[in-house]
Amino acid sequence: MKVLTLANVGDQAVVAHFETEADALALAAALRQAHWPDVVDIVPAYRRVAVFFDPDLCRLDRFRERLASFIFQCPSSNFVGVLHEIPCCYELGPDLAVVANATRLTSAEVIDYHTGTEYTVYAIGFTPGFPYLGYLPAPLCGVPRRASPRVRVPAGSVGLTGRQTGIYPMERPGGWCLIGQTPLQIVDVASGYFPIRVGDRVRFRAISRQEFERLHGKRLPMT
Repeated sequence: MKVLTLANVGDQAVVAHFETEADALALAAALRQAHWPDVVDIVPAYRRVAVFFDPDLCRLDRFRERLASFIFQCPSSNFVGVLHEIPCCYELGPDLAVVANATRLTSAEVIDYHTGTEYTVYAIGFTPGFPYLGYLPAPLCGVPRRASPRVRVPAGSVGLTGRQTGIYPMERPGGWCLIGQTPLQIVDVASGYFPIRVGDRVRFRAISRQEFERLHGKRLPMT
């Protein structure tokens, strides 16, 4: 495993930047297994991992040296997270035709490409529990954000833009093109329910409106 840079973030965190997303996920997994007593949080996102520590237990310079040594000894690995199957009703995607037109595909082809790809959760952000999923198959890449973002995007909406797809876990403003909607609840902030984590994998499964109504409000199972 080769780290490109180590950068301090204030006096309580160090960010490691890698060549690949796989190395970042592997380091995060290894650090969690190591259970360092002075580490308070590990936040991977794409090719970077931010490691936060308790300054009362370790000085920044010593923590950075220990982290650098750990990375040097940590082998690259093909970390594989939990696989989540997400049902998605593409009939409820208001921008499906827009995406089809932008990609010069039929709506059915957009659905086939979207459901035929296994995605990795490379980051969680924007709003609590929003999974940034990558990467889209080449025929779906390059779709721009909407010129005018929606003020309200319904919870469960599945959108895409650029090379990424994602799921809006709660009603929020948003500018991604919406191609479908999942009936499942994927976040409950009040109860701390966050079943999808960085490093996990996601596959979408096309469902009918009837199945959408049957599943509506159910939780994505925790694994």
